[in-house]
Amino acid sequence: MKENILTRRKGGMTAMVIIIFVNLLALAMTIYGGMRLGESPITLTIFVLGVVILCVGWIPFLGLKILRPQEALVLTLFGKYAGTLKGAGFYFVSPFCVAVNPAAGTRLNQSGDVKKDADTPAAAAMAAVGNLPLNLPVDRRISLKIMTLNNSRQKINDCLGNPVEIGIAVIWRVVDTAKAVFNVDNYKEYLSLQCDTALRNIVRLYPYDVAKNVDTTGDGIADEGSLRGSSEVVAARIKNEIQSKVADAGLEIIEARITYLAYSTEIAAVMLQRQQASAIIDARKMIVDGAVGMVEMALDRLKANSVVELDEERKAAMVSNLLVVLCGNQNAQPVVNSGSLY
Repeated sequence: MKENILTRRKGGMTAMVIIIFVNLLALAMTIYGGMRLGESPITLTIFVLGVVILCVGWIPFLGLKILRPQEALVLTLFGKYAGTLKGAGFYFVSPFCVAVNPAAGTRLNQSGDVKKDADTPAAAAMAAVGNLPLNLPVDRRISLKIMTLNNSRQKINDCLGNPVEIGIAVIWRVVDTAKAVFNVDNYKEYLSLQCDTALRNIVRLYPYDVAKNVDTTGDGIADEGSLRGSSEVVAARIKNEIQSKVADAGLEIIEARITYLAYSTEIAAVMLQRQQASAIIDARKMIVDGAVGMVEMALDRLKANSVVELDEERKAAMVSNLLVVLCGNQNAQPVVNSGSLY
């Protein structure tokens, strides 16, 4: 389906003036013909003609369409695609044209959605009175603005099998109204489904944290890609995946961002302990490296300044004592020896 933009329809004001003038003229003809109804056949004709025009004079008003900036109307004429109105203005089209927007009543967790009937004040009042059904007219205009879709968080297993909870925000807009209306049943629900599918397809390729022997790019070489450390790369891949699926629906994906990322609740505590253990090990390694360097420096300074001569056994004892002092979690309790060298 190819989009056909109707560019020569901005004559709404002129058409409205003409329609009003014709209806006023028909009203005057009806009054004049009714006052002189029995005088001649001409007055009868004027009266009948005025009545007929008044009976059908409201129909052309259906062809008047008003669009605000960044809005569009997809029109069909007796079931056939007639064209699309784009851009702000006052338009006049065939009064038998019908606006089509299958997603007009769909409300997702995103910006730009129209309210459902139940969310309007009139519907709330009806529900308070007697919970009566209410059929309000639905706005069939299609928004061309940039909108943000926040899909619900999903629980997905990463490449190591660990369940993670992740949520994304997708920034999108409609670029081809004909494809959006006629190629898919409901372009908003279609976009939401494709976002969930693309998110699941990409997340399962990455570990939550950097892991060994994991290939996230598909080139056969292990890399350091992860959901937590490579969020920009993951988001870009999700965006491209969604765009490849929704191009036939006339949608453009501008950006995709990860808004929430965490381990699932059933393993969050265990993974936290694992992270804490890893942090403790790294800290201990740093402390030991620093302590060994300080011991070496102390022995070298004692030897260089000829402060004291130590045999191998006493050096080993000194190294042991210094490492205990430097690597211990508690303050050392000194033992003062004032009687001999050792």
